[in-house]
Amino acid sequence: MIGVIIRIALRYGAGVLVARGLLGAGDAEALSADPDIQMALETALGLALSFAAEAWYALARKFHWSKMR
Repeated sequence: MIGVIIRIALRYGAGVLVARGLLGAGDAEALSADPDIQMALETALGLALSFAAEAWYALARKFHWSKMR
């Protein structure tokens, strides 16, 4: 499911770049259809979300938010 969302986001992002003249139409099609770019974005998104969750947990322990009274 995340692959589909990333593919849609890449197409919208490439469309914005084409509209601003920063990217050609052929390059935009290659960017939105490249599975390597999609896989790299999936990995980066997964790492960012896991880092954010761990950071939130560390803050919760530091400020005693995790202890329910």
